[in-house]
Amino acid sequence: MFDQNETPGIRLEIAAAAALLIADGGLDYGSAKRKAARQVWGPGAMPKRAMPDNDTVDQALLEHLTLFDDDHADRVRRRREAALELMTLLEPYNLHLTGAVWKGIVTELAPIHLQAFHDNTKEITMTLLNRGIDFTPVMLPHLKGSGEVEAMTFYWRDEPVIIAAYDSREYRSAPRDAVSDRGSRGALLARMAD
Repeated sequence: MFDQNETPGIRLEIAAAAALLIADGGLDYGSAKRKAARQVWGPGAMPKRAMPDNDTVDQALLEHLTLFDDDHADRVRRRREAALELMTLLEPYNLHLTGAVWKGIVTELAPIHLQAFHDNTKEITMTLLNRGIDFTPVMLPHLKGSGEVEAMTFYWRDEPVIIAAYDSREYRSAPRDAVSDRGSRGALLARMAD
């Protein structure tokens, strides 16, 4: 039988196992948490309160990368510098950095994830093409959690990049937690100065 007092320990154990799957296996957070829960809990239904949230997994992943990935700090620096260059280059499109590079928890496979808030996606794609940036169009889950949004993937300075293109009105109506999970060029500069 499940003991409620075990919940925090199990949650941390699942978070640590998920962090390892993300760092070494390239899994996304949802898949890593589900697989880790099966590893830790075994077959059968697990109480929902035992599943760690993404912040707990972030903390476990940062601890793992700090201990076992000698290139982590340098990778964070390189990807933030590349993000800053792109944000400067594409300044008219109101780019914001989000995801792993913004948080400073960057596995080898984690891309520079930028969100553009502009009324004309075609303008963004034309600017990339005019700059000689060959990209692949993809669809990503929308930041509001429903539907999808157009995005472009490519490499910049040998670093993987994804730019998701949102309508400018979506910047003001973004979910409150999405606002703290991303930063402008100025906010990135401040974060890099710390």
